[in-house]
Amino acid sequence: MYNYVLRRLGFMTVTLFFVTLIAFAVTNILPGDVALLILGPNATEESLQALQAQLGLNRPLYVQYFDWVFGLLQGDMGESLRFGEPVAALVAERLPRSLLLAVSATLVAVLLSIPLGVYAAVNQNEAPDISASMLAFVGISMPIFLWGLVFILLFAVWFNFFPTGGYVPPSEDPVATLTHLVLPAGAMGFALTAYIMRMTRSSMIEVLGEEYINLARAKGMSQRIIVLRHALKNAVIPVITVIAFQFSYAFGGVVVLEEVFFWPGIGRLTLTAIQSRDIPLIQGCIIVVALIYMFSNFAADLLYAYFDPRIRYGGDD
Repeated sequence: MYNYVLRRLGFMTVTLFFVTLIAFAVTNILPGDVALLILGPNATEESLQALQAQLGLNRPLYVQYFDWVFGLLQGDMGESLRFGEPVAALVAERLPRSLLLAVSATLVAVLLSIPLGVYAAVNQNEAPDISASMLAFVGISMPIFLWGLVFILLFAVWFNFFPTGGYVPPSEDPVATLTHLVLPAGAMGFALTAYIMRMTRSSMIEVLGEEYINLARAKGMSQRIIVLRHALKNAVIPVITVIAFQFSYAFGGVVVLEEVFFWPGIGRLTLTAIQSRDIPLIQGCIIVVALIYMFSNFAADLLYAYFDPRIRYGGDD
């Protein structure tokens, strides 16, 4: 297991290196002149050249790249061109809000999907199974931002249960934070439920057909004990990976959903950076999102070993 962790960390390091290359290349081919965007259309050529020199934009790209990577290794993501603040400080302020939203949405999805998937598998090809499958089909067919609009229409406009958007820090009013969190987390969680539920159903159906399950039935064990004590533990193993992927998907989905609900997280920060062509801020947001993706998948692999000790990585005995 120790060797596996080291290999995975090495693979993540290589992956992160390629992410930095792609992020740097993409942000530097965006149309528009950063100096011109900062100074405005009436800027003189001399002032533009002076600002480019100040920002280091007149240096060769490979020099800019290595300076940027060296700064990342030291925890320096550069300074935002739009806000005039360190990128690391801006990301550190917004990241916990996006993590709160993504974790809450994933928790909602897990609490809904696993019971639904198990219930559908136990009642295979019957009315509960058909209803759950139809619900999953609807959930998959609609994008996350559309679910956000539906939840706003239903629970904020029609029934006026929750606010349409916004954010209140937990340090100021935890209840208000929860109130503003319900709709975005619920909308995203409901959208994620379909994928996890389908995997749970398929995995449970496969496990319920195993010989040891038939033996448990022959011994007279109740269906409840068979499902909860014997089948679910093995069926949940492949579901773990799906949950990790859905968390990654949720964290990526906050870019759009935060704009719908005016949630001031890293998603809205990324959109603001793109609109203002704030290259250091765009690059910083990309790196952070990539790290979240990699570490969530890494956590899923570790959970695999926890739930099924028979799993051996890299041929270890």
